[in-house]
Amino acid sequence: MSPYVSLLILVYVVNISDKSFGEMFTSVMSVKQAVFAERQLIDYLRSYLENEMQRLDDIKRFFSRVTSLHSGIYHEPSATIANPIVAFKLVKRLKSEWMNVVHSNEAEENIDALREGYRRMEGSLPKLEDLQGAAQGLMRLQDVYDLRVEGLVRGHFQQITNGDPVDIYKPPVSDTLSGDDCFLVGKVAYDLEDYYHSVQWFEEAVRLFRGTEWSPENEGTLEDALDHLAFSHFKTGNISFALSVSQELLLHDPVNSRVHFNVKKYEKLLDESPPVKNQGLVLKRPDSTYLRTRNVYEKLCQTKGSQPKHFENPRLFCDFFTNGNPGLLLQPIKRELISLHPYLVLFHSFVTRAEAKSIREYAIPGLRRSVVASGVNQSTAEYRISKSAWLKESPHGVVGKVDRRITMVTGLNVQPPYAEYLQVVNYGIGGHYEPHFDHATSNSSPLYRLKTGNRVATFMIYLSSVEAGGYTAFIYANFSVPVVENGALFWWNLHRNGQGNVDTLHAGCPVIVGDKWVANKWVHEYGQEFQHRCSLNPEE
Repeated sequence: MSPYVSLLILVYVVNISDKSFGEMFTSVMSVKQAVFAERQLIDYLRSYLENEMQRLDDIKRFFSRVTSLHSGIYHEPSATIANPIVAFKLVKRLKSEWMNVVHSNEAEENIDALREGYRRMEGSLPKLEDLQGAAQGLMRLQDVYDLRVEGLVRGHFQQITNGDPVDIYKPPVSDTLSGDDCFLVGKVAYDLEDYYHSVQWFEEAVRLFRGTEWSPENEGTLEDALDHLAFSHFKTGNISFALSVSQELLLHDPVNSRVHFNVKKYEKLLDESPPVKNQGLVLKRPDSTYLRTRNVYEKLCQTKGSQPKHFENPRLFCDFFTNGNPGLLLQPIKRELISLHPYLVLFHSFVTRAEAKSIREYAIPGLRRSVVASGVNQSTAEYRISKSAWLKESPHGVVGKVDRRITMVTGLNVQPPYAEYLQVVNYGIGGHYEPHFDHATSNSSPLYRLKTGNRVATFMIYLSSVEAGGYTAFIYANFSVPVVENGALFWWNLHRNGQGNVDTLHAGCPVIVGDKWVANKWVHEYGQEFQHRCSLNPEE
């Protein structure tokens, strides 16, 4: 078994139904399918164990038989030699039976069968990008929700509040991380030259490795963790810690010339620039070079923003809504006006549970890594971790039914080319979509809006619930909306003068625990001229 399978099986593993899924960390759907793959691997392992146990039982019987002979009839060697039958059996055993036991191919056949079973699954097993993506997902949750690594190691999702650890979520099924698990997360950060994270995870790896025996399924050792931790401390400027960790490493590996060289280098650096007494070096998270709104975004994901309160603003309300449409007269929809700037509405129970399930199942075969616009092309990006599929179902199916319902509550024409096909998205491990606009901006390619115009409105349907995280955060408007199962969000991306509404900058917060599915319908300017009339007043 691969040395890092233990961690990956915890987090995500395999997709046996469709190898084209790839990049398992980008979709919880892949995690669910991974369970079936691991069951197959367990069957292979069970067969191997049963065969090996049978082989060992046979060897034990042989061992017991020859041992009893030496404590019995061979107790008097002269008598044994005198008996031709006993002598014949001794010769036969030494010439034939011992050779068959020692040189048996059965053990190799058993392990070959296990390896062959593993090879059948190997094309669907995690790759390096899956390990990196899953580890980065844990680190993303750590950052966005200000989680303690020590808590994550114990299976707790904790923040420090007033100096004490406080659970922000208690999973019904909890699991812990081993020293090797922590080493692998730290190694991913280390390879990315992210020493802020590598220090924290290697420290936990060292703590867990100390006093424990190495296991053959592990990739890392205490010596490996100490080695990487020392250099990580050095890269963060903590020379004192780098020296002490290196000195501990020499206790385990006293002939390591490279570590001896590092110790001398660290000692020289400390002599040249002694640390200030009583001044501890605090590990500081690096500033973001690309996400200017990071602090606001993360606070909103933690629901620490200025959330809308209906009782404080009488213009915000809840009602039963028909939009003057005959199709809603007998069964009006529950509407909640969440915000006026930007205009944001939450429609409760917009789809039924059966409809949500059908849409998810219909989307599964087409799920692929989500992409973002990159000039005239599209590409994957670390700031969008999910898989998506575009549904082109006939008007008579469940997608057509949902399209007609969107038209009833919005008055918009949502059929192509006036709108895009329904996009279904499943978020991955720590899955998220950092702050972005749905409409084209001045930086967007002119080809983006050449045929159909800009995206005038967004309709987002929640097809599942999540246990924790996964909020939709509106950055400049400073509020966030939780995942409401079977509900739908609607907002205008453009002012009536056609300019983009900057207050619609929004993000999909990382999912802490849960399987988040959403369906997006983007409506274009073209075809909506009478539903979203033009105006020169930018405030309308």
